[in-house]
Amino acid sequence: MAGYGVVIGGVVGLSQELELAAPADGLRADCDRCFGLCCVALPLTASADFAIDKPAGEPCPNLREDFRCGVHAELRERGFPGCVAFDCFGAGPKVSEVPFGGRSWRAAPETAPAMYAAFPVMLRLHELLWYVTEALTLPAAGPVHEPLRAMRAELDGLTTSAAEELTELDTVALRGRMDVLLRRASELVRGQAPGGRDRTGADLMGARLRGADLRGWNLRGAYLIAADLRGADLTAADLIGADLRDADLRGADLSGAVFVTQAQVNAAKGDDATRLPPMPLRPAHWAGASAR
Repeated sequence: MAGYGVVIGGVVGLSQELELAAPADGLRADCDRCFGLCCVALPLTASADFAIDKPAGEPCPNLREDFRCGVHAELRERGFPGCVAFDCFGAGPKVSEVPFGGRSWRAAPETAPAMYAAFPVMLRLHELLWYVTEALTLPAAGPVHEPLRAMRAELDGLTTSAAEELTELDTVALRGRMDVLLRRASELVRGQAPGGRDRTGADLMGARLRGADLRGWNLRGAYLIAADLRGADLTAADLIGADLRDADLRGADLSGAVFVTQAQVNAAKGDDATRLPPMPLRPAHWAGASAR
């Protein structure tokens, strides 16, 4: 595996080096291994993100028999930018293959209700795994790595639960426990860039932040919809839960930002000059996109 392990104190142990080398394993969407669960189990609400209303448990009219999207190449043009941005963190393949053993809701219709109920829970578990896995790659967060490893082991175990066990999980409580660790990890990372502002939950929609020095800023849950972040420096900024829909990230440096998800990147605008953190991949729809 191509690694990006960081040497801490001159030496990285083998287990830690592997931990840093491939953080997103099992946490990426893979439609070839899924039964189109995001297109069936989740509801759609007619809006700027979705062209239609669709209740949970009803297949999207664009879903083909092979579980692929019939208008995938034209989603934005047809009014489905929310579908382009959506990312399941690998929850779709996990539900399809683990609790249901690779049998689809079409092949075994009696499993459909349980499968649809399990998917949103697995989605939340995999999102938590994304955050805790990233936190374990952050050298500055070393003081909380031990409890984070315990949390990751717990989450890994829960993702192999039977469908009925999944639906009984209290993911709100799990998230609350993990948030304490993630906030501490964020503080440790942001502490490396003193002077950063706390804009938790701030309304920065359409904000003119081109070329701004946002190093160490706390932007948890901030509304950055359509914000101009071209050329901005977001090193050590915390972006967990920030709304980046249509945010202009062309030329921005997010390489040192923390808790950035694939969905956030997918929803934003960027180019080849945009620097991303290690885990999210460069979206194919970005102008001039290239492999990372």
